[in-house]
Amino acid sequence: MNELASEIRRRPPHWAAAALLLCGAFWLGGAAAAVAAIQPLQSIRDAAEGFVRSQMPAGQTDIVVTASRLDPRLRLARCGGPLDASFISGGRLQAQVSIAVGCRVAADWTIYVPVTVQSRISVWALRAPHAQGARLGASDVLAETRLVSGLAVGYLTDLSELARATLRHPLPAGAVLTSEDLLPDYMVRQGEQVTMVASIDGIQVRAAGLALQSGRYGALIRVQNASSAKVVEGTVDGDRVVDVTP
Repeated sequence: MNELASEIRRRPPHWAAAALLLCGAFWLGGAAAAVAAIQPLQSIRDAAEGFVRSQMPAGQTDIVVTASRLDPRLRLARCGGPLDASFISGGRLQAQVSIAVGCRVAADWTIYVPVTVQSRISVWALRAPHAQGARLGASDVLAETRLVSGLAVGYLTDLSELARATLRHPLPAGAVLTSEDLLPDYMVRQGEQVTMVASIDGIQVRAAGLALQSGRYGALIRVQNASSAKVVEGTVDGDRVVDVTP
């Protein structure tokens, strides 16, 4: 390089300019080749996000999947083929999950990409704070659209549930209601006469029974058929109503 610099100084100015351009072209060509040999980081993030979206349960809509930004200093050999993506051992779909993205074609490498899953859903939020044991009504809540962590599971969607439940714990204004926030009322008491309901092939059959356990709405309890004395399990479905559908 020193010899080339000396030669440039001895030559006319126009020759020196041409030589410098030639050297620059060689350098740029080498840099371009080096860049071409590196796997684009965005392609790795895209592979992680695409895999997570492919694992979404049917019916899940308006999902936001975001792979974490990778360290820009990361240099991985270009794969030369599709990237593999999978859960790490024991992993499953949740709000925060790590995805293994790797190459098994022209190179052999694996990188773990953190991915965040969020859902944009309609929820019911409290207009004002409420104490534990409070019974809520439609006037106590406000419909809002929010971006929540994870999949849209467990959030209150049916306002009729408010009429048969109280708050398990105090909640502040703006809190989004979930099924876990509500404590269902006792709909059946032990020793009460109940109606046993079974639905088979679209036909509903009713029979009298005796509750052998107390149960809140949605609870599984044992009941005894008043005619046959047979004991079965059923789900509390209303005021002294137990669904015993097989």
